[in-house]
Amino acid sequence: MFIDTVQIHVKAGDGGNGCVSFRREKYVARGGPDGGDGGNGGSILFRVEEETNTLLAFRYRRKFIAENGGDGAGAKFHGKNGADVVIPVPRGTLIRDAQSGRILHDMSDDGDFLLCRGGRGGWGNKHFATPTRQIPRFAKAGLAGEERDVLLELKMIADVGLVGLPSAGKSSLLAAVSAARPKIAEYHFTTLEPNLGVVSLGEGQGFVMADIPGLIDGAAEGAGLGHDFLRHIERCRLIVQVVDVSSSEGRAPLDDFLTISSELEKFSRTLAEKPRIVAANKADLLPDGTDAEPIRALEAEAAARGYPLVFLSAATGENTKALLTEIQHALAALPPVLTYEAEPEPITEAEDADVSSVRIRRDDDGAFVCEGKWVDALVRQVNFDERESLMFFERVLQKSGLIDRLREAGCGEGNTVRMNGIEFDFVD
Repeated sequence: MFIDTVQIHVKAGDGGNGCVSFRREKYVARGGPDGGDGGNGGSILFRVEEETNTLLAFRYRRKFIAENGGDGAGAKFHGKNGADVVIPVPRGTLIRDAQSGRILHDMSDDGDFLLCRGGRGGWGNKHFATPTRQIPRFAKAGLAGEERDVLLELKMIADVGLVGLPSAGKSSLLAAVSAARPKIAEYHFTTLEPNLGVVSLGEGQGFVMADIPGLIDGAAEGAGLGHDFLRHIERCRLIVQVVDVSSSEGRAPLDDFLTISSELEKFSRTLAEKPRIVAANKADLLPDGTDAEPIRALEAEAAARGYPLVFLSAATGENTKALLTEIQHALAALPPVLTYEAEPEPITEAEDADVSSVRIRRDDDGAFVCEGKWVDALVRQVNFDERESLMFFERVLQKSGLIDRLREAGCGEGNTVRMNGIEFDFVD
């Protein structure tokens, strides 16, 4: 089974909570607070795995959650950092935001990609001791790790893509020029998934060739198998269109050529405009040589479009070296394999962890609701059962200007204010 698109949910670990602790050892003067910090949560990373060329590993596992950070302890003991989760994917996988569809990263290089950062561990009470507050009875809670739904889309990385109608000889050609061994049989759609092969030209030179399942008329609208796999040749630098010139399927070679050209155009203009070489396969079965009228029509169409045409036989190996030479010359003048740049998040959707991003709205019952990452992070750091922590919460609201914004929104004495699951009465 070949899987090349899948949606998964990932969540980084939450940071551990800081500890409230005091030293009370005998003969230790002014022991004071010694609560340790919480550990950082584990992050979610993606890494290229060369041994795979499908997303089959995600068929039964769609959720990845990193380890939370450990809580701090007394004696200034730091909580354990959560372990990262590394997700292996095939080279060429695009990571997209599931909601907007924008590209977050193209897994075409060898570096790891950090998708979700683990939450930072909270501070222990040792950080809050001052000359006037020598017994701080509060600590910060750890911050939540990032989480999101992402769509993984595999676009194979190959220099050359083989396209053509079923039984045109694409798999036979790949097997003839590389060490790949795709399935070859005398019936249509023997290739059910893309195959990759490395073509060696000697002296350290070569290229990667991809065999795409056969296209049929209507493939761009989803007919047959080709539409699902056309995305895998979008990265290709060069297209080799394999045409059965022997008419063994009862079709004219020119009709086959025009059918595939039309489907490429319908799927993507960019794909249709890629440099192309026409491989006239099964030339060994031509009874009248290459001077027959159907062959001349194909040659004329290829020449009119500026496509080189090479007669060959993948079954016997005849003239395959001439095709490889033509491909090598074409690739030398072409840019490298296409890579996709990450698309920036629209400004209208961005929400920074800053007080200016906090939204204030009126609920149905008249309460004033404060929403935003900044509020969520603040509430998580406060122990509402401890007086000093509440005083810290009040000072932050005043200093940040959120109290003034509530007043401007119409909030007055006795009104209810809600923030991240907690509510209190506004006192002016």
